Amino acid sequence: MKKKYGLIGYPLGHSFSKDFFNQKFSSENIDAEYVNFEIENINDLKHILRENTDLYGLNVTLPHKMNVIPLLDSITDNARNIGAVNVIKFKRRGLFGKLHLEGHNSDITGFKKSIEPLLNETHRKALILGTGGASKAIYHGLQQLGIDSTFVSRTQQDFCITYDEITQNTMENYTVIVNTTPLGMYPKTDACPDIPYEYVTPNHILYDLLYNPDETLFMKKGKEKGAVVKNGLEMLLLQAFISWEIWNA
Repeated sequence: MKKKYGLIGYPLGHSFSKDFFNQKFSSENIDAEYVNFEIENINDLKHILRENTDLYGLNVTLPHKMNVIPLLDSITDNARNIGAVNVIKFKRRGLFGKLHLEGHNSDITGFKKSIEPLLNETHRKALILGTGGASKAIYHGLQQLGIDSTFVSRTQQDFCITYDEITQNTMENYTVIVNTTPLGMYPKTDACPDIPYEYVTPNHILYDLLYNPDETLFMKKGKEKGAVVKNGLEMLLLQAFISWEIWNA
């Protein structure tokens, strides 16, 4: 029987995973397919599971990385510490055994491997733009790389600063800036996070988790100031490899 894998999130027009995995299955003669399940309400996951008994694993993207957790049977320590899940491993005991859903997080490993070659001894502090599911993995990844991070949000919250509070002094001290928001994603490519780009220097790294378009406005503005810029495509590729390993371990 052909195995099915898939992605849950909303919207999914930008999704890279479907093409990547289906090309992988085709080139490696794997009898499987990868399907997008565009669901606005996470409770619709129950319907997907009921209607797709040939499912063997799922990826999870915005906006469900956090709100999927209550629907899972277990999560790894890594996912629990981050507070977000982006890979679901399906465990079945016997042909008619109860399905067990186990949550994992591959964001942290993909991000660390992707950004680490860009870092030097001057990169000691980071601003993480956004407070969604991916931002938590970025925080823990940077922490493991020895970089202290501060979250930036549009609204006042206890654990972060707002965009209005980013000063020239902030920019001088925080030389790694990671965008985890959807601002600038296709088709709204004329948007970008509201930071004071005039204080960006060649010593800065501007890393965007987005990969469509290849170069976001956030990255363009950084490049104009001589900063090192990178999009999230390599991170996504690394995550895809890790997902496959998790599903087939």
